[in-house]
Amino acid sequence: MKTLLKIFSVLICFSLIPHPAIVKASVQDELDALRQKFLQNADPQRANDFEQGIADVKNSGILESALNTGEQAPNFKLPDATGTEISLYDLLKDGPVVLVWYRGGWCPYCNIHLNALQRTLPQIKTAEASLVAVSPELPDKTLTTKEKHNLEFYVLSDKGNQVAKSYGIVFTLPDYVLKHYNQFFDIVDYNGDQTHALPLAAAYVINRQGTVTYTFLDADYRKRAEPETLLAEVQKLKVTAI
Repeated sequence: MKTLLKIFSVLICFSLIPHPAIVKASVQDELDALRQKFLQNADPQRANDFEQGIADVKNSGILESALNTGEQAPNFKLPDATGTEISLYDLLKDGPVVLVWYRGGWCPYCNIHLNALQRTLPQIKTAEASLVAVSPELPDKTLTTKEKHNLEFYVLSDKGNQVAKSYGIVFTLPDYVLKHYNQFFDIVDYNGDQTHALPLAAAYVINRQGTVTYTFLDADYRKRAEPETLLAEVQKLKVTAI
């Protein structure tokens, strides 16, 4: 009996030790893995051009001039994948909004992030918040993205980056990066304009008063706001409102 009790005690202690295999991976871990896979297989010139493009965006001053925490979020009304107009301020009447920009359904980093956001959606809803993703893609392209990944949150089309411009998060792809994209897809076909402009992969949490309470800004599109962080921010707002 004593032997059995010792074995049982050891098993209990072992079960309390976190096992590496079951530690929840962050979205950034997934994104970093994709980046490493790209670097292992990419033409060196392409990889260098992409890195230079990121550096140029960072050095442009966009991160300093973009909408940030404590500022009022500009209202907007944009079509969803079915053409229904969605207003930010109308959503705020029901609770906080998690507002996320992505580059397009052609971007594998964006798709990883969108899928991770979908997994967090039930908890975001429990916190009485709405989740909205915006890209410059045409509505039929956003519909494809929404259906392909079974996204149950708002996916909106900001043609011409008009709303993204009001948030100060738009930059133009340099020719030395665009030439690589053109080898695989035509961004004009996705966005419906000739500007070759994209938004930063920015994220905002906006309270019911329209004030930004959390901001994620990075020139590197391979880095994204962790869904768990966004969730924690809206949960704070729910507690504050009680």
